[in-house]
Amino acid sequence: MAKSPLTKKAPLTGAFFFFWLLSFSLHAACPVPGKLPTYQVRNVVDGDTLRLVDGRSVRLIGLNAPELARKGRSAEPYAVAARQRLAGLVQASGGRVALRLGREPKDRYGRTLAHLYDNRGRNLEEFLLTDGLAFRIVIAPNAALNDCHALAERSARRASRGLWRQAPQQTPWQLRRSGFALVQGRIARVERNRGGIWLELEGPLVLRIDLKHQHQFNTAALQRLVGRRVEARGWVIDRARGGGVNTKVPRWMLPLTHNGMLEVIR
Repeated sequence: MAKSPLTKKAPLTGAFFFFWLLSFSLHAACPVPGKLPTYQVRNVVDGDTLRLVDGRSVRLIGLNAPELARKGRSAEPYAVAARQRLAGLVQASGGRVALRLGREPKDRYGRTLAHLYDNRGRNLEEFLLTDGLAFRIVIAPNAALNDCHALAERSARRASRGLWRQAPQQTPWQLRRSGFALVQGRIARVERNRGGIWLELEGPLVLRIDLKHQHQFNTAALQRLVGRRVEARGWVIDRARGGGVNTKVPRWMLPLTHNGMLEVIR
């Protein structure tokens, strides 16, 4: 099991609390935080986005579902299944969902960022993650449900459900385009400068922690990662886009904003 020593403080309750959590149904791990307003859904766009009757487009916090076919690209595996699953959950809730807005309530596209709950108080992202129809993702400051989402994804991963039937992880050498990726590799070097903390992997990938997000990490633990294998997740950026590749720096960069985006494998 991957471990993450990268938080600012070690867990106080230890392994007993972890196994106590696992004794509960995963679908009870993300309870609704009191009474939330509900809204009528107009349509489900894909596995992580829907539109409300009031015109808002809502992006679910905490997961990234496979992309549907668009702009000449084929649909990614399980993209259609993820949309159908989300649509089924909405339908079973009478076409209405409760919204828990994120601390950052909008994304750069103007979509509302929220956790969704059905009419029984169950978190919809948790269903998708448990079924292996999306990857967990946590982007600061919207990290309220990361722990219970991690449990849900771990369940799917162990059971090889959905996206986990075939290992989705890539090495840095396998990266071919920008976008969401789950990458495993060995840390070759850790540096810090005015641009942030840089964790360079063996291969053409560097993980970057902006200085404004360093409080999310145990910086002393980061310095000890040289030689360790890690798994990072997030949106990879092609640093060579619009020009030739600078062979002095890794071509790919993956920004990290929360310690939940990085786990130590061994």
